[in-house]
Amino acid sequence: MERYNLILKNQIFQEKMEKLAVLEEDRIFCRHDYTHLLDVCRIAYILCLEKGMGISKDLIYAAGLLHDLGRADEYEKGIGHHLAGAEVAEEILKECGYTQDEILIVCDAIRNHRSGNCESNVKDEADGEVLGELLYMADKKSRNCFCCEAYSQCKWNEERKNKGVF
Repeated sequence: MERYNLILKNQIFQEKMEKLAVLEEDRIFCRHDYTHLLDVCRIAYILCLEKGMGISKDLIYAAGLLHDLGRADEYEKGIGHHLAGAEVAEEILKECGYTQDEILIVCDAIRNHRSGNCESNVKDEADGEVLGELLYMADKKSRNCFCCEAYSQCKWNEERKNKGVF
């Protein structure tokens, strides 16, 4: 079994996702649910293959599944979700058998996923900034703004909104 599937079964992960579902229950904008996380994973993997980045599927999926896990802390404590998420990700990754080097890469990517340089051509998997950039691109491309019922109320400016499939 791939280690990223262990993340889905991890108790801490499940508890955080349940709490987030409750906090976002009435949210009219994009939610940070399993569908979003898996969309980010799949889009990031496609982009990685298309750009020949050479980042392992295991690290991409680990980062994608964990990148928004700090949202509950952001809502409740005002802590940036990228920072809170990296902190909780470390514990989950340890429990799921990731090495210390892999944990550093994934946690660095989670911390960096909010401000990626989308046009990077860097191909070094050992750099969490590269994975963070990939995560950033996938996170943004995962949003279906073009068919969103809350489009006109969204805080994203028109340039950021996705007006097509990809």
